[in-house]
Order: sequence, then C-alpha cells, then structure tokens
Amino acid sequence: MEIETGSESAPQKEQRPPSAPAVWSESPRGSRRSPAVRRVLVASVAGCVVLGGVLVLRPGAGGKAAPPALGPAGRAMAAAGAGAPAALPDLTVLIGQREAHLRKHPGDDESWAVLGAAYVERGLRTADSAYYPRAEEALRTSLKTRPQGNAQALTGMAVLANARHDFRGAKKWAASAVALAPKRWSSYPALIDAYSGLGDAKGVEKSLETLRELNAGASAVMAQSGQVYRDRGWREDSASKLMDAAALAEGSAEKAVCLYRVGELAWERGEPAEALRYYEAALVSDSDHHPSLAGKGRALAALGRTSEALRAYQNALVRQPAPEYALALGELYESLKLAPAARAQYDVLRARVKQEGVNGVNDERILGLFEADHGDAEAAVDRLRKEFKRHGSPETADALGWALHRSGDDEEALKFATRATEKGPRSAAFVYHRGEIERELEQYGAARRHIGEALRVNPYFSPLLAPAARKAMDSLGDPPEGGPEQMYAPAPPPQAGPPGIPVTTSAPGPKPAAGS
Repeated sequence: MEIETGSESAPQKEQRPPSAPAVWSESPRGSRRSPAVRRVLVASVAGCVVLGGVLVLRPGAGGKAAPPALGPAGRAMAAAGAGAPAALPDLTVLIGQREAHLRKHPGDDESWAVLGAAYVERGLRTADSAYYPRAEEALRTSLKTRPQGNAQALTGMAVLANARHDFRGAKKWAASAVALAPKRWSSYPALIDAYSGLGDAKGVEKSLETLRELNAGASAVMAQSGQVYRDRGWREDSASKLMDAAALAEGSAEKAVCLYRVGELAWERGEPAEALRYYEAALVSDSDHHPSLAGKGRALAALGRTSEALRAYQNALVRQPAPEYALALGELYESLKLAPAARAQYDVLRARVKQEGVNGVNDERILGLFEADHGDAEAAVDRLRKEFKRHGSPETADALGWALHRSGDDEEALKFATRATEKGPRSAAFVYHRGEIERELEQYGAARRHIGEALRVNPYFSPLLAPAARKAMDSLGDPPEGGPEQMYAPAPPPQAGPPGIPVTTSAPGPKPAAGS
C-alpha cells in the first residue's frame, strides 16, 4: 500500500485564510501524557478515506506492491489513525513538517487540524501547557477555513479541552464531531473522556458501547474499555482488556501507555512490586513516558527503597514538571521529616499551577486537595465547590468531601465522600477519607470498616495518610463484644396472668431450625 496525500472532498486551497496565524518554527519544552490524546492526530491516516481525512491508504499497483517504509512523520500519522500515541521523536518531525507545509499553503484546513492535534499531543507528552494556545489557534484556523463538515478539527478541539480539564467544553466539541460523523470512531474516545470528567456514567456507557460497535478490535478501543472498567471498579476486566491492548499495540508509545495502566491497577490493589515491574516495562518501551517514571518512584517508596524513589520522582519532575508529581514528592519528603524539601516542592506546585492557568489549564482539583492538607482548608472548600458544579466527577466529590472535613464540616463532608466511594473507582484514598469523616462523626463501626478497607485495598496508598490510617485503626480498637445491639427481635412485653400466678417471660433466642 502507498500513502497518498490529499482530500476526497476538495482540492487544497493555496490562499491564506482570513486571520491565519503565523506558523511557529520552534517548539516549547515540557512533558505529560493522557489517555484522551491517544486518538486524535486524526489528520491523515489509514481508514481516513471514509472519514474524509488527509491521508488515504490505497493498494499499490495490482494490489500486490509492498508498502513503502514510513518515515517519522508517516509513523506519527499512522499511529494517529489507529487511535494510538505517536513516539515523541516522530511527533516532533510531524510538527516540523506541517509547520513548513503551512508556510507555503496556509489555506490547507486539514493540515491546520493535524498541526493543532499534534500540538495537543506534544503538550500532554511533555507536560508543557505552552503548546495548548498554539493548538487552539491552529484548530480554530482549520475551522475558519472549513467551517462546515470539519469533524477532524472538532475532535481536536475536544481533545484540547480534555487536556485542559475543561470537560464541559470537551463534551460540546466531541458531541458536535459525533453528530457530524457518527461512524467516525476516533471521535468517541474524546467524548468518553469528557463524560468521565463530568461524572456522567450513563454517557460513558453509551459512548463506549457505540465505540466498540464501530471498532471493537482496535487496541486503542480495548485500552479505552480497560480505563472505563477501572473507573467502575472492575479491576480484573480492566487488566484483561489492557493486557490485550498491550499485546496488540504496534507502537512503543502505545504499548507503554497500556503497560503503565496495568501497573496502576497493581498499585491500586496494594501490590507495589508488581506495579514496579509494569512501570519499568513501560519505560523500556518508551523512555519518554513520564507517568511511568513517577509511578516507579511511588512504588519504590512503598517498597522501602527511599533513595531510589526520590531519584525517580526528581527525574520525572526535571523532565516533566507536572503539579501532581510535585505534590507526591513533597508529601514523600514530609513523611521523611524533610520539611524544607517538602516546602520547596509545594512551591513548585503553586508555580506550575499558576503557569498552566495562563495556558488555559484547570488545575482546581489538584490545588484544592493540596490546600486542604497543606494550606487553607476554607479556601479549598470554596475552590472545590465551584469545581464540583462544573465537573461533578467522583474524584471532585472526594476532594470536596475531604476539604469540608479538614475545614470542620463533617456532616456535609460525608455526603460527598459517600458519593465518591459509591460512584467512583475502588480507591484506598476515597474509602480512607470517608472513614476519617465517619470517625469524626462518632460513627465508629462505619469508620472502622472503611479505614480498615483502605488498608486492605492498598496499605501503601499515601506516605502521609496510610500511617494516619493505621493510627486511626489502633485508636478505634476492636468492635465491642456481643455484636451489634438488636441482633434479635426485642422480647415481647410480659402478659398479664390470673391473679396470684407469677408472670414469666422467656429470653429471646435464635429461631428454631426449619423442620424442628
């Protein structure tokens, strides 16, 4: 097969569209990877012929010619068409080629869409949100150049909104793309991610069902299914899907994502050694996969290999300064009684959140969790109330419930903590938060059950909170002997008898066995 550049619908326009932006010649630095973007460099790729894409895969002469070897940009495009992440070096080459092409052909709407989606992917892979304004400008230029029938750019805008944690906006863009081209399977992952961020389980289920009907055998679809199953608490089903996706993955970056997620499942069920094995395998597949590097640090800390853990976290932060990594490293330092080092990481977190906010990223949830434990709990409540109104996911409910607890409002906190544990994934942190709130409310039986569950699920879930959970269980002690009150029905009141005859009652006891 050979790759043909072009569009089915119309010849390329050579004139510059109104207000077309200048094309950047240099790229900002950074790193971060997300499930949402594995799908959307949909500019041009295998199968796009049906979808109106840029690249068309067609048989060679006689249908027997061997396909030519793809260069870096071609590999990035092929990965995009399969809904998979591209290798970072290939992505860099693709961006450079599209920028050069658009300087000569500024009216090529499809190339603007490709470039915008590539900027989003690059920003996620490098945790550099400076790419997001560039991505938005490129995608909006594509939409201005071809305002009708441009599902590719609409999908790119949805992925960008997900990357910025603007799940309402992502839902709007993705729903528009799906309405325009309902058979275009590569738009559905962005819609699923948007529904997940909004806490809309029915929307997730319906969209996943459609996605699987359209392309059930794709490794990217299996990976998406695995993530949804994890969010529902179906760990075994999730692991099975993700392992299948890893086995079918053709690119190293795609395989690394799947292996990382299997490692996350192992971590969440309290198996740090197993998690470490998968994180290291992911890094062998793709050394640029920074979530695996941070996961490796977390697992090493749980295994008592503290020096190695600190190095892993530090390497992740140097290469990709994501706010959540700064928080994790700061809490590890705090657990080691290294207060100055912890404060330095918390300063990094604040600075990073501020910078990402300039580029349109919503980090309210991570900042609210940080403030609840290490700053102003009242400010955290205000911040997270607003975030929950925008994005009512289980993760936001948990954060708001914990902030309310830290600010002293345990009655309201329990409502949100209950919502998080009932509607979210099986998370040791979620059930611990709920148990601590119940303990403060003197609901000791429920507190003992949930704090104990957190330690059974993952006894290493936090370097600060896991030790606090063990202390809480010690203070709660064992349940009182005799079991709960009212195990049996209360004894009936004494019956009045004839005068002079004493009244007797029988003690309540277990019901006789059937047939006795």
